[in-house]
Amino acid sequence: MNKKHQPKEKTRSKLLLILNRFNRSLGGMGQTKWKPQLFAYRLLGKRANMVLPLFRDMDTALNKSGMRTSFKPYVSLTLLTSLAVAVSALLFVPPVMHIAMQIALFPSILFGFGGSLLAGALTVVFFYIYPLYQADNRKKNLDDNMSFTAGYLAILAGAGVPPDRMFRSLSKIPQKLAVVDESRIIVRDVELFGADIITSLENASKRTSSEKFRGLLEGFIATIHSGSNLMSYLLDISRQHMKLKRIALRKFSDNLGIVSEFYVTLLVAGPLIFIVMLIVMAMLGDVGFGILSPTLLIMLLTYIGIPVGSIIFIIILDTLAPRW
Repeated sequence: MNKKHQPKEKTRSKLLLILNRFNRSLGGMGQTKWKPQLFAYRLLGKRANMVLPLFRDMDTALNKSGMRTSFKPYVSLTLLTSLAVAVSALLFVPPVMHIAMQIALFPSILFGFGGSLLAGALTVVFFYIYPLYQADNRKKNLDDNMSFTAGYLAILAGAGVPPDRMFRSLSKIPQKLAVVDESRIIVRDVELFGADIITSLENASKRTSSEKFRGLLEGFIATIHSGSNLMSYLLDISRQHMKLKRIALRKFSDNLGIVSEFYVTLLVAGPLIFIVMLIVMAMLGDVGFGILSPTLLIMLLTYIGIPVGSIIFIIILDTLAPRW
């Protein structure tokens, strides 16, 4: 009886094994299928390879930015998104201008073509600039926390903690700091990939976008090689960067006054004067710039000019502001 049921049990176990593997493969597909960069790469495929040389600087920026995406999928996402935005603008702008703004059909279509080209180009520019912006944010975060990083490592060095455990402790800090992410990569290279701590620190110094953090790591390596006092070196670095941070805060307060004056001039007083001038021109009648009537100019200024200008000033302030 047992011998008769043995083949059936073997067949059933094989079927269960195949079904489990199939379900796991489906689960893996479900986890990665909806990632936008992977979806774009699968959709465009080799077509994106033709434009990769145009975005060759983006590869270095992606590595320094800490973004968890590779070069080719990101370029594919850039092309797909810019195409989708351009088509959406081409389909959306002419009806809005013709129906809502009462502009003639042919000028509305021309605005649609121009708007679609502009929207696609701006989308490409945004995707090109975003890794640079993230790399710059990461650099500033590393620079602004150099005094904390050096002081924290100095405390551990004074307690006799080995270098690999120092960065492991730094990687477990719960705050969202760029140095924590860098430390996690260093620990990953040591514990997962089997690299020694010196090699891992050298790789981190080559990868980072912060000159100050690179100098800290190179000095850390040189101090270990020479057998000097690591705690004294780190304390000197911490005091030095604390002084530099005070100078940076004073400089930011001066720059903030200049930016506020520009903001009041360009986005408060300037639009008011321009709107009053356009209202006077509209009251005079038959005064405009071709198809750009005073009413259309007021709408463009109100709904596009002022919001875009405000976003630009927010980005400028974010660029100038130190991360503390």
